[in-house]
Amino acid sequence: MCGVFGICAPDRDVSRLTYFGLHALQHRGQESAGIAVSDQGRLTALRDLGLVTQVFDEQSLRALTGELAIGHARYSTTGATKWANAQPLLHHGRARTVAVGHNGNLINAAELRDELGVRLSSTSDSEVIAAMIANDERPLEEAIAGAMSRIEGAATVVGIADGTLFAFRDQHGFRPLVIGRLGDDLVVASETCALDLLGASFEREVRPGEIVLADATGERYVQALPEAERGSLCIFEFFYLARPDTKLAGVEVHAARVRMGERLAQEAPVDADLVMPIPDSGTPAAIGFSRATGIAFSEGLIKNRYVHRTFIQPEQGMREQGIRVKFNPLAEVAGKRLVVVDDSIVRGSTTRQIVQMLFDAGAAEVHVRVSSPPVISPCFYGIDLATTAEMIAAHATVEEVREAIGATSLAYLSLDGLQAATARPESTLCRA
Repeated sequence: MCGVFGICAPDRDVSRLTYFGLHALQHRGQESAGIAVSDQGRLTALRDLGLVTQVFDEQSLRALTGELAIGHARYSTTGATKWANAQPLLHHGRARTVAVGHNGNLINAAELRDELGVRLSSTSDSEVIAAMIANDERPLEEAIAGAMSRIEGAATVVGIADGTLFAFRDQHGFRPLVIGRLGDDLVVASETCALDLLGASFEREVRPGEIVLADATGERYVQALPEAERGSLCIFEFFYLARPDTKLAGVEVHAARVRMGERLAQEAPVDADLVMPIPDSGTPAAIGFSRATGIAFSEGLIKNRYVHRTFIQPEQGMREQGIRVKFNPLAEVAGKRLVVVDDSIVRGSTTRQIVQMLFDAGAAEVHVRVSSPPVISPCFYGIDLATTAEMIAAHATVEEVREAIGATSLAYLSLDGLQAATARPESTLCRA
């Protein structure tokens, strides 16, 4: 998943702006966070495991001064969760030192690593990108284009080298990247919600295969690779990854998710008393389902919003209560026929616990509705999905999944329904 951010603003506090940009992108990754700055060509980076607010404080931000900055919030796909794989990664090469933040997954990282023949300090595929640029003695723009032409898979990248901020997307455009403007200064970010938080205006999306370069002398935009005939923005962004207030390819994510719920109500109606989401990801689709059916909407489950991934595990007695650390049902579910809406079911264990919790709270019926199709295979382009063996829908019918989660009924949104709800042409999205 991962969130990336970059800014070129000689007269602004770039590290502080990057901190807030990452704050807006925290939903894309909670394992580690980092910021790299360039001060007249000298690179400094600070990165660590944890959330953005855990990694940075006033003192550390004050120490990161410069004209350019990039930031990264990590959700690991390739490479373990350890400090060496936190980003931005710095690589000192023959030609230059490069800092890189990467969202995506390379499918030919092992071959590139062997070809490079240089020692890397991490196990992540992202350092391979940095090393290719750092060890290419051609001018920076050509070195970046050369790296782009060799990588296969998903790569949305922000970086700093030679006193220049750069950013690019692979030629398929699997992961989003937008260009914004803060006054006259250039900002790039994974999602438009980061621009909104800073008060920056949205300018456009970075085109697949395009490089953006910015330094003290101005900006350059280079179409280094031809855009792939078929666009491939990941459809997961629409129903799961992106923040609801983000615009993807001109479409507001919240509105798309509401449409998913409306379509789901058409495809799989049910007689019930209340429609409720599994918060927060199921909320927009639950609103859509409620609107389309006229069944009253209720929060139903209250979520503790201060539960993040924690390095402190609950003690055994608490662990057995499992999901209660995160959710607690309201008394109004007792005696009611419930429609419970979520955006996806991957392993099924969380859904099973929630269904059981609602029955324990006195629900008469629990009808589960999912605003995406069954997830049946991993993605090799950079979403940390379980193996097929762990995916409940990969080897089971819908009825078998219903039995496993203990629901009264279960229905998924069709792939056609999901596609239609995005309001984007089918040829522009990847459904791998």
